[in-house]
Amino acid sequence: MTLPELTLPDLQPTLIGPTVTIRPIAANDWTELFAAGSDPAIWELHPARDRYTEPEFRKFFDGALRSKMAFVVADRESGALIGSSRYHGYEPAFGEIEVGWTFLVRKHWGGATNRELKRLMLDHAFAFASTVVFWVGEQNFRSQRAMEKIGGLRRAGVFTRELTGADKPYFIYEITRSAYEGAGRALLG
Repeated sequence: MTLPELTLPDLQPTLIGPTVTIRPIAANDWTELFAAGSDPAIWELHPARDRYTEPEFRKFFDGALRSKMAFVVADRESGALIGSSRYHGYEPAFGEIEVGWTFLVRKHWGGATNRELKRLMLDHAFAFASTVVFWVGEQNFRSQRAMEKIGGLRRAGVFTRELTGADKPYFIYEITRSAYEGAGRALLG
């Protein structure tokens, strides 16, 4: 008797919202995505503060391609690339996946774009996972506030990860499917 093959969910779909399209990252996105991410202000609170430089952004970009779970975020009206995000670390046994490595150009900060991006990614993730986690740098107060605005609950403790190449402290925020389906999705309007 052979065991049935485990079917993984689509971890790199194209997701379309009212103002953005989230699609799989491609090698030919380099020039436009680097232009979007080369603003030092985007990374000033991030643990990888020098990610706006070409060598550091190249590591970020190449890691995104290798992950097979990364996206570019395009403005639907102009078609311009305005950011990136990705899934990471899907654990079917625990029903958990991470959403992270997210950045948006400053023009799209503080408005509906981040909520729309997160809503699209959470809607998709909760089709197969019961919990979505977000690793947020301990000093990244802007992202911490954004997580709280969308209903993320901070887990107890401070965590580190070698994955980013910097052993910096992070908080982990989580959103469960039940909380999201209850009132959380409404927070992402």
